[in-house]
Amino acid sequence: MTATTTAPSAAPDATRPAVRPPSDRLRAWATRAPLLPALIFMIVVTQLPFVATLVISFFDWNALYPDARSFAGFGNYGDVLGDAALRKSVWTTILLTVAVVLASLVLGLGLALLLDRKFKGRGVVRTLLIAPFLVVPVAAALLWKHVLYNPEYGLLNGLLHYVGGPQPDWISNTPLIAVELSLVWQWTPFMMLILLAGLQSRDQQQIEAARVDGAGDWQIFVHLTLPHLRRYLELGALLGSIYIVQNFDAVFTITSGGLGTANLPYTVYQSFYQAHENGLASAAGVLVVIGSIIIATFALRVVSSLFREEVGRA
Repeated sequence: MTATTTAPSAAPDATRPAVRPPSDRLRAWATRAPLLPALIFMIVVTQLPFVATLVISFFDWNALYPDARSFAGFGNYGDVLGDAALRKSVWTTILLTVAVVLASLVLGLGLALLLDRKFKGRGVVRTLLIAPFLVVPVAAALLWKHVLYNPEYGLLNGLLHYVGGPQPDWISNTPLIAVELSLVWQWTPFMMLILLAGLQSRDQQQIEAARVDGAGDWQIFVHLTLPHLRRYLELGALLGSIYIVQNFDAVFTITSGGLGTANLPYTVYQSFYQAHENGLASAAGVLVVIGSIIIATFALRVVSSLFREEVGRA
């Protein structure tokens, strides 16, 4: 009698990725299918215009002479980076962004600390403080230009006249500060909401333990609250910077880019609509987008870290 031996079956390859059955792949595509129209719409509305702008930036193209356009390579980028007016607008953009973001963060932190306390009418106060952020940017700029800054009938000069003070022309005397104040007024509520969310996510047991150990309000703020709000402060600064770097409404409406207030977006507007230099304007616009993407990348990292901390805390 001969013994029959059965060949051992081959062990599965652990390094080979498991192949999902067709039913799982179909289910995954069926789950993603409702998102495809939104994805296609986003590509058509945002990515295709940017690709067209990128292509135009490599051409010497004046809208007044459409038949004379020619390929310029990176020449437009060299002209943009070597333009003295553009370099000045970059410096103006930096000053505007830093001043508005820092002032909005400080004021937003103060208002968030106020709203974190319980008092009668807190809901009404919160709604009123959020209102400036809901105003259309052009309407907000017009409000500041005519209702507050106007030297003849503006509210600021009206108050000064009531107390016997001077009657300055705010926009002519302090043009950049005039633009900054309008943006600070509009963006402080946004910073307040972010920081208020951070305050309300604090570990209350840790704060109570610190009070039991004899810590005062200032010590709790410095050693517990501020370290906890670091990520929220970074997020507010980055998101605010993304918007202020691209801000056009306030500069165009209040000063029309004059008196040294022309920032980078307004310079792009001048190149495109006034000088009709499509290639130069497209190159400057691409540089603005690249700068915004760099800032947005840091913002997304901060948001991701916040989510990870919240998941770990939960």
